[in-house]
Amino acid sequence: MKPNDKKEFLKFVSSVKFPDGYASNIARCVNVDGGKFTGLKSHDCHVFMQRLLPVGIRHLLPEDVVKPIMLLSRFFSQLTAKTLRRTDMFQLRHDIVQVLCKFEMIFPPAFFTSMMHVMVHLPEEALLAGPVNYRWMYPIERLLGELKKSVRNRAKPE
Repeated sequence: MKPNDKKEFLKFVSSVKFPDGYASNIARCVNVDGGKFTGLKSHDCHVFMQRLLPVGIRHLLPEDVVKPIMLLSRFFSQLTAKTLRRTDMFQLRHDIVQVLCKFEMIFPPAFFTSMMHVMVHLPEEALLAGPVNYRWMYPIERLLGELKKSVRNRAKPE
């Protein structure tokens, strides 16, 4: 991505507003001048990948790069839906392999860590364990954050 395109993308992300309770204020996490994201929580990354990334890069990158990223975002949107259908999960299992093959044609081999391969197994896990929203860690992370704030002396927690 060219520096001007990157700056335009970061400006787009910093201008986005979400309804109360949907996501944190992602604009505070964007440093347009430095070209970085800082302080994103896991739920913010989830929202960023599913909602902002496909819309933000649509006109900034070539079509052969945008298409797999949009398919990946759609994959995670369908995977984290409140209701799952078995036929959709079987289709997702097939689709993610195609998306990863498209990524292999675009990105260098160093891009493919073990975490990229984990996506192949996520539809099967959803079939076995049910919808993801019953297994999310976001509420637990929020609770642990509140408990961490209530500790007075971190050297000797009560």
